[in-house]
Amino acid sequence: MSQASTLGQVPRRTAPDVSYDVERVRAEFPILSESIHGKPLVYLDNAATAHKPRAVLDALAAFYTRDNSNVHRGVHLLSERATRDYENARLTAQRFIHARNAHEIIFVRGTTEAINLVAQSFCRPRLAPGDEIILSWMEHHSNIVPWQLVCEQTGAKIRVVPIDDRGELALDEYENLLGPKTRMVSLVHVSNSLGTINPARRIVELAHAHGVPVMFDGAQAAPHQAIDVQDLNCDFYAFSGHKVYGPTGIGVLYGRLELLESMPPYQGGGDMIHSVTFEKTTYNTVPHKFEAGTPNIAGAIGLAAALDFVERLGLEAIASYEHGLLLEGTRLLSRVPGLRLIGTARDKAAILSFTLEGIHPHDIGTILDQEGIAVRTGHHCCQPVMDRYGVPATARASLGVYNTRTELEALAQGLEAVRAVFG
Repeated sequence: MSQASTLGQVPRRTAPDVSYDVERVRAEFPILSESIHGKPLVYLDNAATAHKPRAVLDALAAFYTRDNSNVHRGVHLLSERATRDYENARLTAQRFIHARNAHEIIFVRGTTEAINLVAQSFCRPRLAPGDEIILSWMEHHSNIVPWQLVCEQTGAKIRVVPIDDRGELALDEYENLLGPKTRMVSLVHVSNSLGTINPARRIVELAHAHGVPVMFDGAQAAPHQAIDVQDLNCDFYAFSGHKVYGPTGIGVLYGRLELLESMPPYQGGGDMIHSVTFEKTTYNTVPHKFEAGTPNIAGAIGLAAALDFVERLGLEAIASYEHGLLLEGTRLLSRVPGLRLIGTARDKAAILSFTLEGIHPHDIGTILDQEGIAVRTGHHCCQPVMDRYGVPATARASLGVYNTRTELEALAQGLEAVRAVFG
């Protein structure tokens, strides 16, 4: 098979946005001036975590130096400021994903906690032996293990939608899996290991035709494309702050208000209560019912700054620019002998997962690091994907708002250096 047919053709969705000033964007990220092993940093590991712009760093510093206090119930000025900024962050998140109501936004530690919350609070009380939950072959472990746990607890079972050689969801087989025993569909919106962008609206339409609720893992979608949960008509949606240029330890769970109100608390503690006696506790209203204890106040404020930053750049401009990088990266990698791209979906985010014949991905990553190039190597918390393609691991270059064509050229040159080391 030729390199071109192995790599596949990535279609152009939109023309590059000539107004996108990547050097101006890069100037907002202090860490990009770092040197690694005496070489300029080329950071191509954004799917694992993205760097933070100055606006986020300033927002974190401002909270801790001027407004640090606990939120809610406090009557002193610092608490009032902290509460204002924390709840304004909820409004920012609501706007970012176009939720109907700010009460539909739950702050969590990240996508992983969001999925666990839905599995335990929404699904567990509704599941019986023999009920089914639909996942896909391209899921991250955080969208597999929580469902395995709830199945062990209830006797439900998981059904898995296959993917084809390109890494695209087999929609016909997905539709066939939907049936009277299906209680939940939970799928990734954009695959972290393949880059595949799933047809989210169609997934929801098919599930809702059977009365089945749908959750999306949006961790890899939120940094790269506009999200409108009302347009998708999904029931739950989750994303993580640190992948969308915000702090670690903060994320968002969106849920339809009527569903959230029907769900029992996921954790108990302070702030999620209305009143407590030793005989009985009554719970707070949504969203506070699901935010037990002191929340990650600074994280929420930093996340809001990150979402504002991304919105200022423009999600359409980001998608257009990154798609241009994907096209260029695909072209450059296609010239590297022995390289196999894993994931060639027709609708794809700017993720390039690959193997080099005869060279372990960990060795690829180690040698590239000596050139100042940061890529991710391993199974990317997607071992079923690796099994599907018959590889133990891949090397992955994942692109973001600050990456450049020059950096992609450095990656291609670095891969030639890797090949030279191994003869």
